[in-house]
Amino acid sequence: MSASLWGLQGHGAADLLALCGHFMVLSLLAVGGAITTAPDMHRYLVDEQHWLSDADFNTSIAIAQAAPGPNILFVALMGWHAAGLAGLLATMSGILLPSSILALVASRYAQRNATALPVRAFTAGLMPVTLGLLLSTGWLLTAPVRGQWPGWALVGATVLVSWRTKVSPMWLIALGALAGGLGLV
Repeated sequence: MSASLWGLQGHGAADLLALCGHFMVLSLLAVGGAITTAPDMHRYLVDEQHWLSDADFNTSIAIAQAAPGPNILFVALMGWHAAGLAGLLATMSGILLPSSILALVASRYAQRNATALPVRAFTAGLMPVTLGLLLSTGWLLTAPVRGQWPGWALVGATVLVSWRTKVSPMWLIALGALAGGLGLV
């Protein structure tokens, strides 16, 4: 297939292997889901490689979170923006393969040894790690509204409603979209 069909956008095989390798490492760090590694994806794709703009990065996450289906779709969109179909395949295989294999092996081990102290300690230790990674992702995604009090009010209200009620997150996303569409944030 030709480079134009793959949409390589000037990226060679070495770039694609580096992209896949970086996402393989992130796959093993994605405790709590791929979204928890978004700050490092931003560092790599936007700040270091300059393959995506801030707008492309944030749009990839926003579209994937609003679309039905798995939350990991934002990884595919980032790969697509970076290097077309080849980038999509590199990011998705990189983010899915290592963690899937590790999850399969670890879950089989944990099922056989559920009452063992190391298994229980590992499980309990992942909670603060996941929370920290999610907070860093939230911090990154609030960058456009950090200097505006309406943005902080919307973020605070979203956290409070999510914490205290069982309101679907889709309503909160719709409220944020409406506030943005009206120019409030």
